Amino acid sequence: MHIRAVLAHNLRHLRLDRGLSQEELAFRAGIDRTYVSSLERGVYGATVDMLDRIAQALGVPAADLLRVPDEGEAKC
Repeated sequence: MHIRAVLAHNLRHLRLDRGLSQEELAFRAGIDRTYVSSLERGVYGATVDMLDRIAQALGVPAADLLRVPDEGEAKC
């Protein structure tokens, strides 16, 4: 799994687990909703600083956004 796909999967999974819309996550992180959408689709990569902002908005360590999911988890 490519790193952008890992980020996309984890970002979407964590966002949905917290019951957040893309718009709400974007607001909390101080970014545009379309950027969140692009990250979740793997269109863009993110800087370390951006990962930190998103992770803070989600209430998780930034490393959680880049953790390779288990095989069964990746198909969700």
